[in-house]
Amino acid sequence: MSSFVVALDVGGTSMKGGLVSESGAVLLSERRPTPRADGPEAVVAAIRDFISHLAASGDGVPAGVGLAVPGLVSESSAIYAANLGWRDVPATDFTSLDVPVMLGHDVRTGGLAESILGAGRGVSDFLFLPIGTGIAGAIIVHGEPYGGVSGWAGEIGHTPVFPDGEQCACGQFGCLETYASAAAVGRRYSQRAGVEGVRAEQVVNSDDPIAIEVWDEAVEALSLALATYTLLLDPSMIVLGGGLAEAGPALFDPVRTRLVKRLTFRDAPPLVPAALGVDAGMLGAALLGWRAAGRPELGPGWVLDVRSAPLVS
Repeated sequence: MSSFVVALDVGGTSMKGGLVSESGAVLLSERRPTPRADGPEAVVAAIRDFISHLAASGDGVPAGVGLAVPGLVSESSAIYAANLGWRDVPATDFTSLDVPVMLGHDVRTGGLAESILGAGRGVSDFLFLPIGTGIAGAIIVHGEPYGGVSGWAGEIGHTPVFPDGEQCACGQFGCLETYASAAAVGRRYSQRAGVEGVRAEQVVNSDDPIAIEVWDEAVEALSLALATYTLLLDPSMIVLGGGLAEAGPALFDPVRTRLVKRLTFRDAPPLVPAALGVDAGMLGAALLGWRAAGRPELGPGWVLDVRSAPLVS
């Protein structure tokens, strides 16, 4: 059998791919833009070309291919992705290689990587919550991501936290994502201050009264959603990732304090930062690639230093 798999994490803006060995060594990593504006067929063609390029950079034929993609996903089909425009794309359409392929939902695949390789290593049940442009969660149960009956489990970003609040792009009112995503924090400050192009990190690090108010509302929304999640599923811990988690104590300290106060009759689960950062999706895709190749036992013994791999930007 070949000694590496192709792993690819597909986002709405960019794709990160790599070659990962049986021992977990990232032999090569590379980024390319996602040509979303050119339509779904162009995106599928770009993925196919990227996989072929990565495979050709390795020594021999890959043992398998793992793909992390957004939207509704099964192991064998990308069923629907609103931001990429595709419907019912078989996994085999993403590559011209005659090797096994496995697909995974992008956030759940990142959660799988955090479970086996990262902050959730050795923890059986936790929530992985990356907070970026949007908010979606990966529910990890007995070490594996839980997708629900139809693949929609983990959409905590569309949990209404303020039922009479702002309308979300999804059509509901008061969704967590509308208040606590990085995009929402920047947007809500811009609207109130009359200033365009403000980023979330500028709001977090500002002592402007408007910034303080917007950030307080984001923290309140997040603590409400996490309290509800905790009461429903009793996780061992909550792992926060994504760009907004880089705020560090400015995010973790107030959310932790409010979560403890809300859970009046029980202990709050530990709130910890994700360990794998932007590499989580690609590493999770590598795990899927090895599972496709019939090697599901790989992963727990890996010792990672993903940033030691050569990166082609």
